[in-house]
Amino acid sequence: MNVLWINNPVPGRHGHKRFDTDEPVAKCPRLSESSGDAGLLGSSPGSPVSGASLSVSPTHQGPTHIGQFLLVPLTDRPGVHSALDLDTGEELVCKVFNMGQYQEKIRAYSMLPRHKNIAQIKDIVIGESKAYVFQEKDFGDMHTFVKSNKRLSEDLASKLFYQVASAVNHCHQGGIVLGDLKLRKFVFSDEKRTHLKLEGLEDCHILSGEDDSMFDTHGCPAYVSPEILNGGGSYSGKQADAWSLGVMLYTMLVGRYPFHDPDPASLFSKIRRGTYCLPDGLSLRARCLLRSLLRRDPSERLTAAEVLIHPWFQGNTQDTGNAEHEVNLREQTVPQFEVEPDEDLFS
Repeated sequence: MNVLWINNPVPGRHGHKRFDTDEPVAKCPRLSESSGDAGLLGSSPGSPVSGASLSVSPTHQGPTHIGQFLLVPLTDRPGVHSALDLDTGEELVCKVFNMGQYQEKIRAYSMLPRHKNIAQIKDIVIGESKAYVFQEKDFGDMHTFVKSNKRLSEDLASKLFYQVASAVNHCHQGGIVLGDLKLRKFVFSDEKRTHLKLEGLEDCHILSGEDDSMFDTHGCPAYVSPEILNGGGSYSGKQADAWSLGVMLYTMLVGRYPFHDPDPASLFSKIRRGTYCLPDGLSLRARCLLRSLLRRDPSERLTAAEVLIHPWFQGNTQDTGNAEHEVNLREQTVPQFEVEPDEDLFS
């Protein structure tokens, strides 16, 4: 298999290798699966709109060689492979794209300045029909981490959530809306699980100017904002991301999603009403931050930049107040979405 180096496929980032033939690679149906995150850290129906499919070999499931790399599919992360550089011994992760879409998928990396909480591309290998994008190895995702811990202490949650908000703010400042924002999108870059990074920008939305109006309805139902479910018009992508940040923080602190129902229509109805409960034991500052993000009116939510200066990050006194936060809003019609069954999570 011949190798040709092509310099700077993404300006200022990395080189790519080109191969004259492709070897088979394990099936990876989508890079941003939505079915794995819905529910009460338990179970719930799938995404309103599913992610884009990748056309790769549907039968090959074992290890495969791509140049000097050995790829092994990760069963819990569709579309992602564990990769070993046989020349250097370095462990990486690899994502596989069709040739017709990979340049658009990685375009955001060339536009966004580097940030310590956002994963970077290490290498790209080009085949005849597929592109193999390599990134640094990670040590598991936040969804799995919260599931295994049941819930996080405020001290730990504040350290990790600050990194999440910092990455989101950096994207927003760079003209990028993340859209399908959820715990699974953040992975640990160290074995001690203290440092988080956004695992990829493949499914983000690149803004053409200051206007962040969007019409896209991709996303995980547990994290989708009320205005997206309303339908019939545009919504602010950054404000929808802020709602998702609120869902992430709630899940980290409480150990379940703020809105849950096994029936998709009921789930969407709860989200649109914005009704959720805060359990005993959360500090007033944590309650304040959650309520400032999980606001039904998008214009009333904190921005990612405002989240970073919230007093909760300066102290986590475990004072208690009213345990429930109920917003009584009129029942609204739930829009029709095609949903897929989800695996059991956080059970």
